[in-house]
Amino acid sequence: MKAIIIGAGRGERLMPHTKDAPKCFARVKGSSILDWGLKALHAGGLDDVVFIGGYRIESIQEAYPAFTFCHNADWPHNNILISLMHAEAHMADGFVCAYSDILYTPGMIAQLMDSPHDITLVCDTAWRERYVQRTEHPEWDAEKMAAKGDRVVAINRTMESEEARGEYIGVARFTPDGARVFREAFQEARKQYDGNPFRAAKTFQKAYLIDLLQEMIESGLAIHLVETRGGYMEIDTNQDFQIARKEWTG
Repeated sequence: MKAIIIGAGRGERLMPHTKDAPKCFARVKGSSILDWGLKALHAGGLDDVVFIGGYRIESIQEAYPAFTFCHNADWPHNNILISLMHAEAHMADGFVCAYSDILYTPGMIAQLMDSPHDITLVCDTAWRERYVQRTEHPEWDAEKMAAKGDRVVAINRTMESEEARGEYIGVARFTPDGARVFREAFQEARKQYDGNPFRAAKTFQKAYLIDLLQEMIESGLAIHLVETRGGYMEIDTNQDFQIARKEWTG
């Protein structure tokens, strides 16, 4: 099983740290955001890393020559879903995918790897506590999840916070069967929506991963979750960056 890290975008809200370097190079407590993620993935036995790059991909290639690279050259004009699918050729044996601008723990990955389900998302149930400080990234913009038991019944930004079990942290696991179902769902959605609005996105090219996951849920496909209470931080803004530099413990 491979780890696929989605890191093509520039992260303009983290300027000036992204002026000449990828967002995941920003350093928190002595390590880059990317290295924190790699530490967690490696602890879960995920040593085969595929990196989807775009902005300043050459910096990542130079620093991490052991990675397998997929180049999203059109990154300014697409979004997370299309970016992830640049690594479609590496999905067949199952994969864990992760956003490149998040901090998460080895214990969280161990829990994810123990999931018996084909598609499993990590859900932070302490998310609203974090958002008290995140005035530059309010909770209405969170990728919120609702669930019955451990089965996800909705994932979007528009649900009321009170309806949400928690926030999708940007880390998910797909078994080989889960990867097949996911790829088939992507191909069907692209066939139906390419060039048109898709879910919350103005065009299919601009869709988020959660847009396809919601489409899958509504078609009856099973998606499950594992819960974490904290142990995760998104670094989207300079405010997030400063909070992480003070509070992240790994």
